[in-house]
Amino acid sequence: MERGSSRLRRLCREAAKFGAVGGAGVLVNLGVFNLVRQVTDLQVVRASVIATVVAIVFNYVGFRYFTYRDRDKSGRTREMSLFLLFSAVGLVIENGVLYTATYGFGWDSPLQSNVFKFLGIGVATLFRFWSYRTWVFRALPVREPAPGAVARSGGAGPRPKQRVP
Repeated sequence: MERGSSRLRRLCREAAKFGAVGGAGVLVNLGVFNLVRQVTDLQVVRASVIATVVAIVFNYVGFRYFTYRDRDKSGRTREMSLFLLFSAVGLVIENGVLYTATYGFGWDSPLQSNVFKFLGIGVATLFRFWSYRTWVFRALPVREPAPGAVARSGGAGPRPKQRVP
């Protein structure tokens, strides 16, 4: 039972770190989205794609150096490629929600755009959390202590076998 409890604590800690970086990324995403909408004449989904790309870069730095800093760092090219691939899928999910609301239902007011942008971010975040932790920032294998390491370090070591009469 202790093992499951420890695993759950690690998952909760990971989810909290992911949420902290992701929450900051949402602020970056929505901030850039609204800034681009205010200072340019770009269509809503194009402005959203720009904001999403900026947030992806921000999030990579946060995930690599905060959330998943203890994960395998040996294959950075592979990591970056997978991160970009799964981020692109998340971008399509996120902006697909906004596109559907804007062009499918005609919900294009600034408030509606922000609500559906936020909803799209939420749906895409579920996919990103799963894909990043499973494929991109893989956990290092658990190292087992070498045989006899416990005995040498003063631990109890393995119990001797008892004879059965």
